[in-house]
Amino acid sequence: MTSGYAAGAPGLRRALEAFRDSPLTDAEQNRRSDHWLWLAGRNAVAILDDELLHTLATRNVQLAREAGALATLPAALSFLSITSVLMGELARAGELAAEATTITRATGGVQLRHAHLILGAWRGDHAGTTALDASTTRDVAYPDGGTEVVLAQYAMAVLHNGLGNYSAAREAAARTCESQELSLSSAGLPELVEACVRDGHPEQAAAALEELDSRARATGTPWARGLAARSRALTSTGSTAEDGYREAVDELTNSRMTAHLARTHLVYGEWLRREGRRQDARNQLRTAHDMLTDMGAEAFAARAGRELRATGEHPRSRTTQPTDALTAQELHIARLVATGATSREVGEQLFLSPRTIEAHLRNIFRKLGITSRRQLRELRFP
Repeated sequence: MTSGYAAGAPGLRRALEAFRDSPLTDAEQNRRSDHWLWLAGRNAVAILDDELLHTLATRNVQLAREAGALATLPAALSFLSITSVLMGELARAGELAAEATTITRATGGVQLRHAHLILGAWRGDHAGTTALDASTTRDVAYPDGGTEVVLAQYAMAVLHNGLGNYSAAREAAARTCESQELSLSSAGLPELVEACVRDGHPEQAAAALEELDSRARATGTPWARGLAARSRALTSTGSTAEDGYREAVDELTNSRMTAHLARTHLVYGEWLRREGRRQDARNQLRTAHDMLTDMGAEAFAARAGRELRATGEHPRSRTTQPTDALTAQELHIARLVATGATSREVGEQLFLSPRTIEAHLRNIFRKLGITSRRQLRELRFP
């Protein structure tokens, strides 16, 4: 904050690595970690380090579960949900967000909306995401410029980039990047570049790219380098653009951020089609469409589908799965039971009674057309 991102990033990384390497056997260390891991995880996003982010977000949930910390578990679950979205695991993200909501409702706490907002945005749910954004903006509990409101702006940037509403995406992303919290601006910068390029604001795109490039050089992670390369390609032409897209695909392939990898194939394919290279475009767009469809990022998948049809190829339809009929909470319970957990064990993890779990199981069996836990273990889960 005082000397600039490049000066602060190495020290921030050392701090996050210390959290990662802390032993889990020391009860006092566990207690301290539980109080600080939420901040450590957010700063892993600030330096765009996907490995640290995954480790810290997962550990935060693990420690909160082990301690039975109902006050902190919903926030930890929400953060892991957002992490899962970026990793392309949208079904898993929905289960975690639903669990956080259930626990908060049971304990009478304040509901955190940002996990549902970001999940809805990546899914392309315009009505649901817009309604959540509006309710967050109106809620006096969330001041303008606060984390919840800025996270809502990030969600709106993703939503509108997916839907192709680039003017609205640019406005939302610009507000996200104004945040002094580095995790929010780091997440918002690639959204701002894409929206500015598509909305015809090259100077604003160049400024955002310069900042993103600087952060990527300071951190050197595949996630950061991949996002910077993709953003550089979006602002470039000719061989420079192609080199950028290829670099972005290579870097993001080596990261956990599958959702951003899929979007990189999408914008690369869009560029190739506009260059008149239809066969090359098909390869990228087909990959993007398949990845985005499978993860449930429907608006981005629809974008890939439209581009693919423009090349003369009809995109494949998503294969309906039996588990599609389940709610996020039911899917979460089914997944746990399929691992062999008893109703009591599942109830203890989700802070529900065994009787409630059994009631959910009856609904799950009915929806799936099965009658036993053995059949549940044989199902394929998203």
